[in-house]
Amino acid sequence: MPSALFVVSEEGYWGEECTTPLTMLSDADVDITVATPSGDPPEIDERSVDPDEVGEETAAEVREIHESDERLNDPMPIATADAADYDLVAFPGGHGTEWDVNQDHHARALLVDAVSGDEGKGYVVCHAAGILAFAREEDGSPFVDGRDVTGFPNEWEEGIVDDHDRMPDGRKLPYWVEDEVKAAGGNWDAELDADTSVTVDGDLITARGPGSSAAGGEQLLEELDIEQS
Repeated sequence: MPSALFVVSEEGYWGEECTTPLTMLSDADVDITVATPSGDPPEIDERSVDPDEVGEETAAEVREIHESDERLNDPMPIATADAADYDLVAFPGGHGTEWDVNQDHHARALLVDAVSGDEGKGYVVCHAAGILAFAREEDGSPFVDGRDVTGFPNEWEEGIVDDHDRMPDGRKLPYWVEDEVKAAGGNWDAELDADTSVTVDGDLITARGPGSSAAGGEQLLEELDIEQS
């Protein structure tokens, strides 16, 4: 049975980016474990369960999973996880990742170890793509340098933050994902003319944002050699 570790933010994860692939992999009998930076249950970005933002059906489905899924409600601390124990390490997005997951050196090591290992794969979505800019190889070189990736684009960020980079909840965004990933040498293409954006570079899979959640899940099933019905 394939196994996957989902590394989820305690500062606000975007519901659909986590629950859609989590459900798709669960339905395919993938054994899933959830980790958070401290081991406390993750917090959801309330905008991702706002019917006016995502629609009534998505909001209801995501909230139900967030509140009832035992794996989300009883995570392990990131520091106790070993990438070698999983076939896939996934990093759902959400602005909250900028304050915790992307800045956590254990999370960065999990990603590098997953992608650099013999069998594992890494999956990074949306704002979690910021971890690519800060992760380093063993020799200290940027992990993302020369890799083809997608993620949350500046063009979309401009519609969310104000002129002082403050989000609707008042928090100041510490950095823009696209800028940091490019600065670290990533070959960035968010494919803004396409409905979805999922990029595969070896054992690293990246997805642009919420609208690419199902496409990302399908790609993960393919990468894990799971036949889709």
